[in-house]
Amino acid sequence: PYYSFILNATSAPTISYYDYIIVGGGTAGCPLAATLSQNASVLLLERGGSPYGNPNITNLSKFGAALSDPSPTSPSQRFISEDGVINARARVLGGGSCLNAGFYTRASLEYIRAAGWDGRLANKSYHWVERRVAFEPQMGPWQSAVRDGLLEAGVLPNNGFTYDHIKGTKVGGTIFDREGNRHTAADLLEDANPGGLTVLLHATVYKILFATKGPKPVAHGVIYRDASGAKHRAYLKRGLKNEIIVSSGALGSPQLLMLSGVGPAQQLRAHNITVVLDQPMVGQLMSDNPMNAIFVPSPLPVEVSLIQVVGITQYGSYIEAASGENFGGSPQRDYGMFSPKIGQLSTVPPKQRTPEALAKAIELMNNLDQQAFQGGFILEKIMGPISTGHLELRTRHPEDNPSVTFNYFKEPQDLQRCVEGISTIEKVIDSRPFSKFKFDYMSVPQLLNMTANAPVNLLPKHYNSSQSLEDFCKDTVMTIWHYHGGCQVGSVVDHDYKVMGVDALRVIDGSTFNLSPGTNPQATVMMLGRYMGVNILRERLASEDLAN
Repeated sequence: PYYSFILNATSAPTISYYDYIIVGGGTAGCPLAATLSQNASVLLLERGGSPYGNPNITNLSKFGAALSDPSPTSPSQRFISEDGVINARARVLGGGSCLNAGFYTRASLEYIRAAGWDGRLANKSYHWVERRVAFEPQMGPWQSAVRDGLLEAGVLPNNGFTYDHIKGTKVGGTIFDREGNRHTAADLLEDANPGGLTVLLHATVYKILFATKGPKPVAHGVIYRDASGAKHRAYLKRGLKNEIIVSSGALGSPQLLMLSGVGPAQQLRAHNITVVLDQPMVGQLMSDNPMNAIFVPSPLPVEVSLIQVVGITQYGSYIEAASGENFGGSPQRDYGMFSPKIGQLSTVPPKQRTPEALAKAIELMNNLDQQAFQGGFILEKIMGPISTGHLELRTRHPEDNPSVTFNYFKEPQDLQRCVEGISTIEKVIDSRPFSKFKFDYMSVPQLLNMTANAPVNLLPKHYNSSQSLEDFCKDTVMTIWHYHGGCQVGSVVDHDYKVMGVDALRVIDGSTFNLSPGTNPQATVMMLGRYMGVNILRERLASEDLAN
């Protein structure tokens, strides 16, 4: 779509004034801005560019191309956690919805109740998102075999196609349409009021400005720089309900709070940042749901598919799958969302995933026989997780990645859920419906060993049958990009997402989550942007009615 209100930040005035300033045009920021623009003046600041016209973002067949681009202008910014797992964060209008594997599924009713959300408004907000970006996928033979294998493995009942999170096996939604075109959170800006919204691209926010004379610090503006490095200031107009809202994601939101003086005082002083509010929980309770997968070479060609089927087990593990003959088609010779080109390297333990190891894996992959790419990955990710870590500043530059530790499998229950998930995958692989998509001579221990010892070899020479599933989980852990926390409800923000201890500042995005919602979070992050936009406008209108 063509949006008249999207501009490059170089064209912005040096000083400007708005009712709301939103930092981060991602999965939450876009629906939030579209909603608030109906009844207020809104500035949305996005550090990246536009997703439109970039086939690496919009085409299903190009999945992984954006994630494997390490350049400074890439829509994806790579980071490596202190655990050693290679990961990515979005740098584009639409956020993670421009980079992910597209699966669209809601949070459970229990999650919605625990979050304290109004069920009716949450449901309406999901519907508002879905009419723009969610579709029913076309199921091919390989995904159908995974579905039927899950049912035979006891992940029951068969819930058919649904966006809802229900125990059993289901086909979920996708943000890819029938032509393979991706629809992102940026598409939700089609519902914006063009007269009420300004979106600035390549606008990197350096800090939030606070007035500190009253009883509480009050957020009243931001400093941002455009692509040429020129500095701009945007301020809130006078008005009791005007606010700055941070929607910069699980890394960006706690990072920006710290850069602005809200965070652990000792850490801020170490970086010569003036302390506005000593808030020790900013950057704490960071989590990333660990993902582990098994590659199953197929004697038959398989369709190119990203996540379509999910098995929601009783024990807290979610089973999903992705396939492809040559994973994205010629000339890409890689494994899509499991490719070393995007940093996924399960063949060495996390701390050993060096640039050299990645380069070697890519070289080996490029020299593989064509048939080695024929097949699919069946993965499991655990719910929660229970294990948590923390985030710290490395520098005072907002474009630099902070240091983040997730502590994968620190809690024994997380590890147990992975083991049970891998055991379920074994049953799917050995099931009757899946039998035509695996070689008879390949046992599950061989497949485990092959997955852990790339390059993929259709005739493994040896395998370590003594390796425990616990060790397999720890050694082959990867990310599924569902990291969250750092500004959690109850510790940094209240149940209205207002930052505790300061005024006129909220955080609305995945950094506020205590647990990852549903099997895949993007639907709920978009819903939350819409949901909170409606609530904030209701508050605004109520205060205006009182004033009148």
